[in-house]
Amino acid sequence: MTHRLYIDETGNPDLEASRDPNHRYLSLTGVIIGQEYVKDTLTPRLNQLKQEIFNPDPDDPIILHRKDIIQRNYPFHVLRNLDLAARFDRGLLGLLRDSEYTVLTVVIDKLDHLNRYASWRYAPYHYCLEVLLERYALWLNRRQIQGDVMGEVRGGKVDRRLETSFTRHYNRGTSFVRKAVIQRRLTSKNLKLRTKEKNITGLQIADLLAHPSALYVRSHYIGDVKPQRFGLQIVNLLTSNKYDRDGRGKIDGWGIKWLP
Repeated sequence: MTHRLYIDETGNPDLEASRDPNHRYLSLTGVIIGQEYVKDTLTPRLNQLKQEIFNPDPDDPIILHRKDIIQRNYPFHVLRNLDLAARFDRGLLGLLRDSEYTVLTVVIDKLDHLNRYASWRYAPYHYCLEVLLERYALWLNRRQIQGDVMGEVRGGKVDRRLETSFTRHYNRGTSFVRKAVIQRRLTSKNLKLRTKEKNITGLQIADLLAHPSALYVRSHYIGDVKPQRFGLQIVNLLTSNKYDRDGRGKIDGWGIKWLP
C-alpha cells in the first residue's frame, strides 16, 4: 500500500523575524496515512461528520481549517451554537482517536539557530523539511513500503524553492539518510503541492493537528507553553499512540524532534 505524508506548518519561516518572541519558532507536522485507507475509510468518515454538523451544499464542500473553526468564521459560524459545537468536538475527537495514521513533528528555535551558526544558516523551513523527510523515509524503510509527500500551496517563489529543496534531498540524500534509502522509499522526486480548495482529507487532518502538536513539542523540550482545552485533548491522543516511536515507546527523536 502506498502511503502519503501530508505536511502543515505552524509559525513564521522567516529567519530574520527570529528575535520577535511571537515569531521565534517554526514547526512542520507530517501526518502519514495509507492512501487506500484515506479513500475507503477516512474521507467517508470525515464527510459524514461534516454532513451531520454543517449539512453543506454538495457543490460547496466544507474544508476544515483550524483557525477558521476557532474564530467561528463562515461556514463555521454555526458552531456558535454550543450544543452543535459540543457534537462537533466529540465527533472530531472520535475520528482522530479511531483513525489510522502516524504523526511526526519538527520544531526549530530560529533564534537559537541564528545565534549558534554565524556562517552556516539553513533556511528554517528547509531545515525542518529535511528532518521531517528523514523520519518519514526511515518510517517507510522499517516497514519496507513506499510513499510520497504532499503539502499546501504557499505561493510563487516559495513553492519553487521548496520543490527544488525536496528534489535535491531525493537526488542526494540528507545529512543522516542515504539517497539509496530515500529513492527506494519515495515514489517520486517531486513534492506534491495542492491548494486548500482541493478539499484534501489528509491536509485537513494535518491542519487540525499541527498547532497543538507544535505547542506540545515546545512544552516538552523547553516548557514555555502548553496546549489548552481541546488542543490538550488532541495532544493526549497523539502521545498515547499517534506519534511515531521506537520499540520501547520512546517518542523523542522519532515522532517529535527539536532543532537546532
